[in-house]
Amino acid sequence: MIAKTKEEIQNLARAGKVLAEALRHVAALVKPGVTTAALDLAAEQFILDAGCVPAFLHYKPDSASYPFPAVLCVSINDEVVHGIPSEGRVIQEGDLVMLDLGLSYKGYFSDAAITVFAGEADAAGKKLADATKEALAAAIQVVKPGARIGDISAAIEAVAKKYSFAVVEELGGHSLGRTPHEKPFVPNVGKAGKGEVLVEGLVLAIEPIFTEGKADIELDPDEWTYRTVDGSRSAETEHTILVTKDGAEILTT
Repeated sequence: MIAKTKEEIQNLARAGKVLAEALRHVAALVKPGVTTAALDLAAEQFILDAGCVPAFLHYKPDSASYPFPAVLCVSINDEVVHGIPSEGRVIQEGDLVMLDLGLSYKGYFSDAAITVFAGEADAAGKKLADATKEALAAAIQVVKPGARIGDISAAIEAVAKKYSFAVVEELGGHSLGRTPHEKPFVPNVGKAGKGEVLVEGLVLAIEPIFTEGKADIELDPDEWTYRTVDGSRSAETEHTILVTKDGAEILTT
C-alpha cells in the first residue's frame, strides 16, 4: 500500500506512536526473574488500552503451519527472531533480549523492535546492540524518493562490516500499511543503486539483524523461533518509516 491521503498518514502515525510507547513500556519491565509471558501480557494490555489491535497474535503467513500464538516476540541471546513467550521462560541476569512488536490502528500497521539487557550489559553485547542501532540510522539517512532498496541494504551492510558482525541475510525488512507484511522485501545486504525505487508515501519497516558469530540460522521445533546455528548472540533494531518528499519520517519514535 502506498499511503497518500492525510487521513492514512495520520492513522499510520498514530499506530507508530502507540507502538513506540508500548515498546518502551515493555522494555522497562525487562529484568532478571521476569517471565517472557509477563512481557507478552503487558504488551497486549497496553495495545488494547490504547485502542489498537495486536498485529502478531494469530498471524499466519503462508510459510507457517500454525498462527503465531502471542502478541510479542521475545528473542533471547542466540534466538534471532520470533521467540514465543511462555511462563517457563525466565529472563536471566545479563540476557540480551530482543523485543519485536506490531499493532494496527484503524487497519493501519506499524512494526518495531529493540534490543535491551536484563541487568548489567556486557561490553560485547552492548557493541552488538549499538551496531544495529547505528545501521538503522544509516539506512534511514539514505531514504528519499528516487533512492533504491539497495541503498538501504548497502548502508546496513557497511555498518556490519565496520564492526565485523555477521548479517542474517535470510531475514530483513518489508513494506507495510494495510497489512503487516507487504512487498518489497528490504534485505540487510545489497548494492547501492539496485532494487525497487522508493516513492513518496511508501511505508517500510527497516530491521538490521546482526550476530556476533556466523550468520547461519536454524528453525526451532516450535516452527517459529530462529536461532544462530553456532550459538552466538543476535541483536535487532527496527523502525517503521514513511518516505516523504524530504526524506524519511520515523513513525515509531
